[in-house]
Amino acid sequence: MNYTAHADGPVDHMDATKYPPVACSLCFSDQGLRLDAEQFQLDYESVMPCPNCGLTGGKRLPKEALETLAHRYFVWGSLWRGDYGGAPRVQFNRKQTTTINVSPWLKPDLALFERLLGIGFFHYGPRLWMLGHVTPLEHLRNSGTRAPVIQRIINEYPSVSYGEDNTFYRLRSSPSAPADPIQYDSPPDEYLGSGRIDSPSLPVLYASPDLDTCLHECRVTAEDETYVATMRPTRPLRLLNLAALLREATQVTEFESLDIAVHMLFLAGKHAYEIIREIALAARHANFDGVIYPSYFSLIRLGIMPFQTIYGISHRIVPQLQDHEESKAVPNLALFGRPIKSGDVCVHSIDRIVLAHVRYGYHFGPSAF
Repeated sequence: MNYTAHADGPVDHMDATKYPPVACSLCFSDQGLRLDAEQFQLDYESVMPCPNCGLTGGKRLPKEALETLAHRYFVWGSLWRGDYGGAPRVQFNRKQTTTINVSPWLKPDLALFERLLGIGFFHYGPRLWMLGHVTPLEHLRNSGTRAPVIQRIINEYPSVSYGEDNTFYRLRSSPSAPADPIQYDSPPDEYLGSGRIDSPSLPVLYASPDLDTCLHECRVTAEDETYVATMRPTRPLRLLNLAALLREATQVTEFESLDIAVHMLFLAGKHAYEIIREIALAARHANFDGVIYPSYFSLIRLGIMPFQTIYGISHRIVPQLQDHEESKAVPNLALFGRPIKSGDVCVHSIDRIVLAHVRYGYHFGPSAF
């Protein structure tokens, strides 16, 4: 079995002869850590006493799962997000001793990780690119230096043809005429300029080929009357794919990367809208019919830690990881103008959505360090 420490999700079906358990979920004092440990889908027998605490009935953990748990709780759980980018405030390795000061109830668990894994926890001082100090991003944030970087984005990001065989969805909450296709077109003029990409001079139809993402972004509740229109283009649409991962020259560092700059831009909040709207206007002027862009909810949709690094190097510039990184971007569509009214997009069907079940995925992190 191939096992990746610091995996994004649970590790399951581990061979007990190859990965012998060293602890169990009952070893932990902190309730958050205990609940996190119970999330691992491991098929060890739990009737034998735990080799660490001697109790039965807990979820057995080998060293590899224990290391994943430490990363998920202390590293991901201490993530700090700035206006752009972000970085964990705690890290661990086998070379340093523990220097963080945790809450009293967490100290026995910290000692357990130290003893069984031979690691130490310390405050992490990130490289500044992780906090948004990326030259193209800094130029985008300055209105006086923005235009050349936007032109680079138009020139360097790939163009995609979205044809009649592509299906995508648009949600509306409480439309006045739910069965009327025109209700699912871009909003009227008086509502323009409030979204991520639309502006007073550029109506945008927001949609996604991923229906779950639509539900996330529309913040649908069980009380809403929600409807979904299934749409297809009537002609090939020329779209600028901003969800793509740029394969930049190997000599480009994280501080110079246009790819990382755009990635951070779409993970930012409303303060980034002004820049994104200017990119959209430039794409319109370059005769694109719209843009594909990564959903703000991509990472929470997939349950993935943002701004992952290996020894300070972004995963996005490691060739062996680029395909995997690109797959993390859940694509959204922003189609310019009013494509339903113009006939460039047809509404195939309209259905009411009934929320039957909602489940939150979560894990924990330290409250003090």
